[in-house]
Amino acid sequence: MDAAVLAGGALSAAATAYALLAALATLRARRAGPRASTAAPQPVTILKPLCGAEPRLYDNLATFCRQAHPCFQIVFGVREAGDAAVAVVRRLQADFPQCDITLVVDQRTHGSNPKVSNLLNMMPHARQDWLVLADSDIAVPEDYLARVTAPLAAPGTGVVTCLYEGRPQGNGWPQLGAQFIDDWFAPSVRVAHAGGSRSFAFGATIALRRDTLDAIGGLAALKNRLADDYWLGELTRCKGLATVLSDVVVSTDVTEQSLRDLWRHELRWMRTIRSLNPAGFAFTFITFTWPMLLLGLAISRAPLGWTLLLAGGAARCLPSRSLGAAMRSPLRDALLLAEWAAALGGTRVHWRQQTLSVHDAQSLSERSP
Repeated sequence: MDAAVLAGGALSAAATAYALLAALATLRARRAGPRASTAAPQPVTILKPLCGAEPRLYDNLATFCRQAHPCFQIVFGVREAGDAAVAVVRRLQADFPQCDITLVVDQRTHGSNPKVSNLLNMMPHARQDWLVLADSDIAVPEDYLARVTAPLAAPGTGVVTCLYEGRPQGNGWPQLGAQFIDDWFAPSVRVAHAGGSRSFAFGATIALRRDTLDAIGGLAALKNRLADDYWLGELTRCKGLATVLSDVVVSTDVTEQSLRDLWRHELRWMRTIRSLNPAGFAFTFITFTWPMLLLGLAISRAPLGWTLLLAGGAARCLPSRSLGAAMRSPLRDALLLAEWAAALGGTRVHWRQQTLSVHDAQSLSERSP
């Protein structure tokens, strides 16, 4: 057996093995029910930094106002009084008078991370000792707050975080964007979690106690950090505290209507991942199932390559939520491979009308576009 057959077969086998692990982890998570908890509910403050009136902003924020939780406060924050999100918050205050809603308008800037700067301005208005930070484009079920905060009752818990699924706002590019989350990102986290990794925390939800936040230096410790959500978890892990992956899966809107917008968004994710874990990122290509299966077949030109192509392709499509998603999976994986290659170099990322230069995993700085 020559080297080409061995190399091609090994590549196809690795891609097939990963696709099978990802499928099993995804299907297992979907079958699992809510975890039972005996912890008494505690008062909670939800921190929601806002910037502009995103599509479905009212609908998403309203899901937080409908929580079946006995005592919670929501603090929204914007930088400018003229921000379009202000009108959305005022509408929420009118529609949910029973909900304790605070709006903070504060232009002060702290460091180079605009989201953390907003959060720092909001923190003095947070009255409760249990905190939940959640991105603005997230929708949640009514029992979300009770379920994500329950693990905080254990003294060894640092942060609780949630995975999320994509909710495409339209056909075409939004559907491909949702598959970035559902078919690649979330399964990769579940595989890592099953293998014992806890090196993650996601902006969709981070729950923690105030004393935990104080122990790492507060939000000020994140003001110049790239991937503030990751670092919030990492700094608590450095204190010997546990990261808990909640059984709650929230949803996030995918609104990119063009390849350019989708590319920019996903390239930012890829470059952020690379900056946090360069060695691991270098081997991420094995998770792009269809291109690796085809490349392995092209290299080996052996009958085994066809068998692995069928097996790996079936495993890749197994967790797909629809026939359309399964049929789009080769295109989705090809785009992932292209983004991965582009992310191997370069430092510029785009976020909310800003161009940021990523110097390393510790910090970021603003650049002119």
